[in-house]
Amino acid sequence: MTAASIAGSGVRPQWSASPGQAAGSVEIVGLNGLRNVEFGDTQDELTRRGILRTDVDACGPTLAGHDTVSPIFVDDRLVLLWLGDPIHTPEGVTAGSPVAEVWSRYPSVRELDAPQGTHRFDGLLARHGDRAYLFLHDGRTVRKIIAGYADWVQRLFAEGHGPC
Repeated sequence: MTAASIAGSGVRPQWSASPGQAAGSVEIVGLNGLRNVEFGDTQDELTRRGILRTDVDACGPTLAGHDTVSPIFVDDRLVLLWLGDPIHTPEGVTAGSPVAEVWSRYPSVRELDAPQGTHRFDGLLARHGDRAYLFLHDGRTVRKIIAGYADWVQRLFAEGHGPC
């Protein structure tokens, strides 16, 4: 299920916008979250602000204006964001970036091997304090980025669950 949920991201050039999206609308995810969504925000708070949508035909709540982002909540708090292109890190890494770029932009990144016999991607973990980026990759290209609390990022990778 995880491989199926993350396999949809194709390779695109860095900084490109998705079809039908203006090039200036490329957004940055930092270790605190997105510009209007922070890790630790509650579902009620995001709903009240009109950011969290539950009325969309998706596998869970979605973020208004963020078609390639899947929020993950634990005990009503935002702990992770699954991110696709065109969202990128402040260092310029996005789904579709070469793995070599992750190594050059995050020199202390740690390799995480997917369990043998699974259809999951390997990962590169860039941790800073209690926050982290997880870059899921196919050996050549970043397929998906997960950002959030480091403990939840590592747990997600170890247990192999997707946003659906």
